[in-house]
Amino acid sequence: MDWFLRVIKGMLIGSGFILPGISGGTLAVVFGVYERVITFLANIKKDFKQNVLFFIPLGLGGILGIIVFSLLMSVALAKYEYQMLWVFIGAIVGTLPTLFRQATEQTKRTPVDTTILVVTAIVMTVFLIFGQNLFGQLPQNFLTWILSGFLIGLGVIIPGLSPSNFLIYMGMYQPMTDGLKTLDLGIVIPLAIGGILSLITLSKLVNLILQKYHSKLFNFIIGVVIASTIVIIPLNVNYDFITIISCLALFLVGIGIAYLMTKLDENKKA
Repeated sequence: MDWFLRVIKGMLIGSGFILPGISGGTLAVVFGVYERVITFLANIKKDFKQNVLFFIPLGLGGILGIIVFSLLMSVALAKYEYQMLWVFIGAIVGTLPTLFRQATEQTKRTPVDTTILVVTAIVMTVFLIFGQNLFGQLPQNFLTWILSGFLIGLGVIIPGLSPSNFLIYMGMYQPMTDGLKTLDLGIVIPLAIGGILSLITLSKLVNLILQKYHSKLFNFIIGVVIASTIVIIPLNVNYDFITIISCLALFLVGIGIAYLMTKLDENKKA
């Protein structure tokens, strides 16, 4: 039964790799496996066999969750692209209170923290807007899929960070869900390579930064999240009255999903 429950947990954590606004790292915290994941990645040789046996069902569940939710997202985005974007935006906005709370878990907010947040949000917004205008969307090739996998891996290491909104901005999100749905090895393999590289190379570094500069890192993350959310707002839609009402409703649905995840996190910590 414990093995089966870990598969289910893995599926739900896997959804955090696919659903924008939902963080795989946060879900790992919710289900009580985050610290063990980071400890294992930072010290792979320690208790290697026991950890591998523990993570096998989680890994299988994660893969299954990624495939299932990729299928759902691929179908949804194909038919209702901008409506789904408003759900995603709501979910991302709904995670901000959690990120603000995490930023002040160890120390109180300082003027330096606020400056980091504001400057990051402004600079990243300008960079993302003009970057897309100058360079367009990224080409879909082996290297850019590795980059996408690297970002997804980063979402595991840093709770609250959802990399999917970056993938939407880069034009990689829907092709990714389509590729995962059909198990396209030209997408699956570089994604896996990027994710593994991210976990192996950054777990110790992020763990060290969190210990020494916890609030500053989280305020930087908040600034990046705000910027990456602004640039995915669908502006090329004819917003009549019905569309505005429906988008507002979907935005609130997204916030509700994020709120539910937040309450699960709070209950776990309690």
